[in-house]
Amino acid sequence: MKTNPIFLLLAIFLSVLKMNAQEHSDAVLTGHVVSAGEHLPFVNIYLEGTNYGTTTDVTGHYMMVDLPVGKYTLVAKMVGYKTVKKEVELKPDETVEVKFELEEEFIRVDEVVITGTKTFKRQTDNAVIVNVLDAKAIENIAAQTVSESLNFQPGLRMETDCQTCNYSQLRMNGLGGAYSQILINSRAVFSPLTGLYGLEQMPSEMVERIEVVRGGGSALYGSSAIGGTVNIITRMPQRNSYEVTSNASVVGDDSKDLSVHGTLTALSQKRNAGFALYTSYRERDLYDHNGDNFSEMPLLENNSFGLNSFFNLDENQKLEANFSSMYEYRYGGEMIDKAAYLAKQSEERTHNVLMGGINYDFTSNNNQTSFSLYTAGQYTRRKHFTGIAPDGGQELMDYNNNPPYGNSKNHTIQFGAQINHMVHNFIKGSNNITFGAEYKIDDVWDEIKTYNYLIDQNTRNLGVFLQSDWSFTPKATLLTGVRADKHNFVENLIFNPRVSFLYKPTTDAQLRLSWSTGFRAPQAFDADMHIAFAGGGIQTIQLPDDLKEEKSQSWSASLNWDKPTEKHIYGFTLEGFYTSLNDAFILEEIGTTEDGNSIMEKRNGGQSNVRGFTLELRANYNRKVQVEAGVTLQKSQYEDFVAWSEELPGTRDYLRTPETYGYYTFTWSPGAKFKASLAGIYTGAMLVPHYGLAGDSGTPEQDILFESPAFIENNLKLSYTFSSVRLDSSIELFAGAGNLFNQYQDDFDSGKNRDSGYIYGPAKPRSLFFGIKIFN
Repeated sequence: MKTNPIFLLLAIFLSVLKMNAQEHSDAVLTGHVVSAGEHLPFVNIYLEGTNYGTTTDVTGHYMMVDLPVGKYTLVAKMVGYKTVKKEVELKPDETVEVKFELEEEFIRVDEVVITGTKTFKRQTDNAVIVNVLDAKAIENIAAQTVSESLNFQPGLRMETDCQTCNYSQLRMNGLGGAYSQILINSRAVFSPLTGLYGLEQMPSEMVERIEVVRGGGSALYGSSAIGGTVNIITRMPQRNSYEVTSNASVVGDDSKDLSVHGTLTALSQKRNAGFALYTSYRERDLYDHNGDNFSEMPLLENNSFGLNSFFNLDENQKLEANFSSMYEYRYGGEMIDKAAYLAKQSEERTHNVLMGGINYDFTSNNNQTSFSLYTAGQYTRRKHFTGIAPDGGQELMDYNNNPPYGNSKNHTIQFGAQINHMVHNFIKGSNNITFGAEYKIDDVWDEIKTYNYLIDQNTRNLGVFLQSDWSFTPKATLLTGVRADKHNFVENLIFNPRVSFLYKPTTDAQLRLSWSTGFRAPQAFDADMHIAFAGGGIQTIQLPDDLKEEKSQSWSASLNWDKPTEKHIYGFTLEGFYTSLNDAFILEEIGTTEDGNSIMEKRNGGQSNVRGFTLELRANYNRKVQVEAGVTLQKSQYEDFVAWSEELPGTRDYLRTPETYGYYTFTWSPGAKFKASLAGIYTGAMLVPHYGLAGDSGTPEQDILFESPAFIENNLKLSYTFSSVRLDSSIELFAGAGNLFNQYQDDFDSGKNRDSGYIYGPAKPRSLFFGIKIFN
């Protein structure tokens, strides 16, 4: 039968009219949000499970129009306040008024986190302990970079390992940096090469929060997640906002450290799309502590920018995309205004790093099933120089004609998929089952022709994981999982199971037990790619052909307790941990080259054990005084002696690993405008290798295993905020001092033959800073 086109057009027209009538329901929500009697601006107001939402205006009021008809849950949410939900019924041509009163959080002890289980879950319901360091806490401790922030978490310690270039590594629960898995937005794009300087290159302003899982309970993230996992979550837009911060510091007597940071966030009117832009610039002078004209802190020039965005395609689908670009120039060594190769000793680095990722999420209508598809990657180009000039003659001429410049290229690509399904009637209770797979490629090419030095490493790893998160009673949860990895450097498929158990004896307490296994592939990691100066030459690390994977087993037990009252909250976490490593990687000195350069070899060294406990205390009184502190006591030892030097007998103790370390923070906020923060880092005594050169006045006559003194670094920050309702903006002035009492190493080597690895204690001497922040 032939259809009349007029009737067809009429049908389409009537359909459009019907759709238009449905979209314009004239259902309206209005109201306000207050806290402690004052209206709150920029609070997120939205209908849960939909794309409809808005924010309160500068007077704390909101309005949403043309809303869908039906029963919904209306949510009021703002960082620093407890989320409130109310049930509403929306009808055509009716206005509903809903008023919210938000309660400010004392200490955020029950945030929704993702790192512990690869699914979103509250901290107190998680069978794995997840610590959270949010943007507000990072700002209180005046941290400029991610690396400066991580010292203020229990069981973590950032360590500077080179006097010339200041490369650093994160140590967790007594294990070295290569045992820590660094994630960016839950993706493992931090490569072995970017791990050398990456945490210092990331400005803290780009961070929304940092989630930390200590120990092997994070083994679902694969290789390297033995000491623990750090997940750096970058800022996503929650409202229309801007923030510009300028900071000026004087390091020591006269070295300048200047930085400018800016962020801009924007949301669409329906809150179904948005982006966050950030940019950063930093410039720091060389710093010479002992007056030998060789720097202890390198010159830095760093600029970066990035973008985070999301798009709610409909009520079930969401797309997230992020991108960042970072440039850094770094120079340390003899303080001359000439090319690096003309210095008696120097290191020069120029980094260009691109990083990004895309994430697609789908959630079923009943919220029982979700699916994620993701990819992420990074690309790094690096030009570098590492050289120590001969004293003169033909050797110096040859050196100048062929200086040791090098080039590096590194790319990391990760693809993955994950599905979660909630079974509500699983024998007893509910079970969230997770299944996923990911494939990661990392390719490193690093060459210095002058030294015949080459790393050409291509690693590929396919990981498949299965997890059961079974809450069989309101008080008990059993988390079990297994991950299978096929790494191209390991002959066999490696299975790593884990089991964690959570029990809540009361509403204020959680008991946890955990056991897990892990492995590290026989490949070069960050510290293996660093060339040091020692004994009048350079020191490199080589890997033998018969190196095999290192395997681990970890156990932990913890008690977490928090008691809230009307005026205060206080609590503690006590955790014991034990990690056993089989075929543990060790470094031993095996000789010198014809040019006098030291060669270290990475070997399998039998078994080693790390054991200890961490105590964390926290309290907040009436939102005016907040105190947090953490201390770790531990012991790390090899079963056999390790010959770190050819001149001295070996030692069973881990090097550069204090048995006691910790932190504290104290924040006083007597009113809404003034704030004072005092924060400190304690580093106990540790064994530091010190390589000497006979006959050189700037170094010891022979190698020494030195026991360093203990240090406590105290930092102070004072701030005052001026607000302008007319301009809808605020201005914060701040000032303070880092390493207030100048607890800094005072026995550095001097001259070009110095041992660049002989460095310990705080990363920088006393510094004074002041700045301004403009924001809304």
